[in-house]
Amino acid sequence: MIASNMDLLLELQQHLIGLRNDALAMQQRFQDDILQCETGLQASACNLLHYLGVRQQDIRPLQHALSRYGFSSLSVMEPYTLAHINAVLSLLQNLTGRQCDAPVPPVDYLSGPQLLKERTRQLLGERPARHAAHIMVTMPTEAATHPDLVNDLVAAGMNVMRINCAHDHASAWRAMVDNQRAASKALGLPCKVQADLAGPKLRTGPIQSSGCLAKLKPRRDIYGVVLEPCRVWLHSRASDTLPAGMHKQLLVEDGFLQQCQVQDRIQLVDCRGQRRKLRVVQVQAGGCIAELSHTAYVASDTQLCLKRGEKNIAITIPMGLPDVVVPIELFCGDELILTRDPLPGVHQQRDQSGQLVKPGRIHCTVSEAFDHVQPGQRVWFDDGKIGAEVLSCDGRQMILRITLAKPTGSKLRAEKGINFPDTELPIAALTEKDLQDLESVVNLVDIVALSFVRHPDDLESLHRELNRLGRPDMGVVLKIENRQAFENLPRILLTGLRHGRSLGVMIARGDLAVEVGFERLSEVQQEILWLCEAAHVPVIWATQILESMAKQGVPSRAEVSDAGMSVLAECAMLNKGPYIVDTVKMLGGILSRMDQHYHKRRATLRALDVAKLQ
Repeated sequence: MIASNMDLLLELQQHLIGLRNDALAMQQRFQDDILQCETGLQASACNLLHYLGVRQQDIRPLQHALSRYGFSSLSVMEPYTLAHINAVLSLLQNLTGRQCDAPVPPVDYLSGPQLLKERTRQLLGERPARHAAHIMVTMPTEAATHPDLVNDLVAAGMNVMRINCAHDHASAWRAMVDNQRAASKALGLPCKVQADLAGPKLRTGPIQSSGCLAKLKPRRDIYGVVLEPCRVWLHSRASDTLPAGMHKQLLVEDGFLQQCQVQDRIQLVDCRGQRRKLRVVQVQAGGCIAELSHTAYVASDTQLCLKRGEKNIAITIPMGLPDVVVPIELFCGDELILTRDPLPGVHQQRDQSGQLVKPGRIHCTVSEAFDHVQPGQRVWFDDGKIGAEVLSCDGRQMILRITLAKPTGSKLRAEKGINFPDTELPIAALTEKDLQDLESVVNLVDIVALSFVRHPDDLESLHRELNRLGRPDMGVVLKIENRQAFENLPRILLTGLRHGRSLGVMIARGDLAVEVGFERLSEVQQEILWLCEAAHVPVIWATQILESMAKQGVPSRAEVSDAGMSVLAECAMLNKGPYIVDTVKMLGGILSRMDQHYHKRRATLRALDVAKLQ
């Protein structure tokens, strides 16, 4: 071998020895944390720390040099970091003749991946027969009352049922689980159950009603010709469901209904001053049916006059009309006031030229934000659709300037999410509602998912509650959905390994994308996958997988590509929708094909900021 090549090989060997020393130094630095972990999890804690030690520097030049000579580029070291470095050093040692120690690794090429597989089995159940990744499905409300739906989902390939405790109630959750257990038993297919605690939701408060209104509208063709009149059910008792063939309902007094006869007319002047006429076509016990051929806007003070021929029979006004809540319309440059006090939101006022005269106002449901936000920090609304910057905050009101909105204006509604990505919010992940919900589900489900994790203390709180409730065996999934959780992920993983229970991580890409920036989401989710693989912790890839397929029956091309990449995780989560059974089948097919092409993606290893464990 020529001298120049030998010098380069010696340099590579020395560089790798330095890299290994960094890994061992990180292990030594956090030796106390390792010893606090369950005995069977200490090897995983060691491997995670070795990986963090390596990833604190940019080793891409080393990777290129190793590849030049046909060595491993270290791009698949996650589950067995020290063993992988040792293997490459052993080859270099044979070529250079320079001997070096080989510290015993905590895991090797067989035991590292096997640990991840075993931890996945413990948390999510046996590996599916048709593909490696499990499929988790969020339950709609109908799953409590339609056992056939749950049966079809299990048959289609659902391995984990997800109950979202932010919706429905304890009796509905129990019914969902009962339907799932019956389906699994009948089909002979295992299926775990996960309950997601709602966590502290940062949301907009209610908006002041603009009044009560019902729009009665016939069906027309493209030329405006009436194809079918609007069939209105007039009755005196409110109902959530309309009789078959009805388009709208109006509640009126019993005395008015009792005088209605077929061929009578109900005349009115609607909110626009337009005269409209409904013709009574059928009278039934408890109500009558009337038809309308022209659109009418009916308010709570609209008079309904019952006429027979030219004679006035009775007059009434409609009751129980739905509130009309108009969203706050925002443009770039507008100011918006967030309030600590739970007052109904009010709309902005504009002059005749459209210039803002008085800003709109809306409540923020988490009061801690008003104690910690600083001018210049960012605020996002409605999954990042509307962006703003804090101008000032006096502890009661926060004045924002809108920085992102549609050119035609963006609409901010009640109950929409708020994110403060630049603000450290001291909010506990477990709320009073979560504690109540946990008691309801702790003996129903196999896994509990903790929402809005920020610090290791959040996980410790959940462990204490589960132990108090007598469930030390309960699996735990940590939802990574904010910037703090991502930045604290190494510490959170070490805390999770301290306990003997099954552990998993969910990449909640919706809120996470808003918090870290949409342009960084791909990078951040890949880093989470790497860190979790190094800790031998299974990952759930979540949010908007095949969303259009589930909701509309047809996926977009981008969604299919995204679903294919979920094979990098141990589980893919689907959200609810009317076409969810077909979506489960499609995802199963995609995963089974992608299994033939991917196990874990190879990577180039620049320095990771998140690896700088404090």
